Amino acid sequence: MKKVEAIIKPSKVSAIQAGLKEADIPCFTVIPVKGSGLQKSYSEKYRGTERTMVLQTRVMIMCIISDENLDKCVDVILEHASDGVVGDGKIFIYDVQDAIRISTKVRGNEAIR
Repeated sequence: MKKVEAIIKPSKVSAIQAGLKEADIPCFTVIPVKGSGLQKSYSEKYRGTERTMVLQTRVMIMCIISDENLDKCVDVILEHASDGVVGDGKIFIYDVQDAIRISTKVRGNEAIR
């Protein structure tokens, strides 16, 4: 099993959700995040005062998937999240040791289906 974390622009979430559902990967978690990467800071006016903002508002999508679905999941995120510019985001992939569905106590790949 793998854990895929993608930090993306908030405007891309619905397209990625539709793509994952179409690819039979319907389960994922969305978390609002702020951070900075390679993109430059930007200026924003707030109550008449211009402020330099360093932290960008982004969304982190997490999917726990079987090894067979890894390439499919990554391809969907790459296809729907990219505008081809700095600041599109990043994808991180981790190994997952086990998963347990609490309601039925099923473990492993069966727990994430």
